[in-house]
Amino acid sequence: MSLEIERKFLLPAYPEQLIREGELVVRSEHAIDQTYLALHEDQELRVRRIEDLRTGEIQFTHTFKRGFGLSREEVEVSISEGLYQQIIGIHQAIPLTKRRVTAEWDKRTVEIDVYDQIDFIVLEVEFSSEEEARSFEPPAWFGPDISTNKEYSNKKVWSDLQRSKKET
Repeated sequence: MSLEIERKFLLPAYPEQLIREGELVVRSEHAIDQTYLALHEDQELRVRRIEDLRTGEIQFTHTFKRGFGLSREEVEVSISEGLYQQIIGIHQAIPLTKRRVTAEWDKRTVEIDVYDQIDFIVLEVEFSSEEEARSFEPPAWFGPDISTNKEYSNKKVWSDLQRSKKET
């Protein structure tokens, strides 16, 4: 099982000016549909449909995560489109959809998630250790650190989306 160590920030706005100025260099853009299969305490199972917006290539993944905060255990495997379709067909859930922009900034890779169903943008930075993550000094344009704020977790947002479906 690999360890994912990251910090998340609530971007106040999409950083178009930094991209225009070349300070933030976009490497890839993906459309992601994410559906959770099971959630229990600090564990989650999910599937994703990931489309590369430049090439049109589509991948499907199944992921298990455990933990909360700066570091979490993660196992992700590729699955077939057929298996993905069976899984989402059984669950009949609304997928959480977002556009993920992977970019280089200050010799670091950052991921920016622009959500479709809710009004916020999250920037993630991965690290090789918790010490490195804690010592990282983010620039002001990153916005507030939401790494340990459960209100902004994907599984919370997805759960809220499912509740809103039931109420309509």
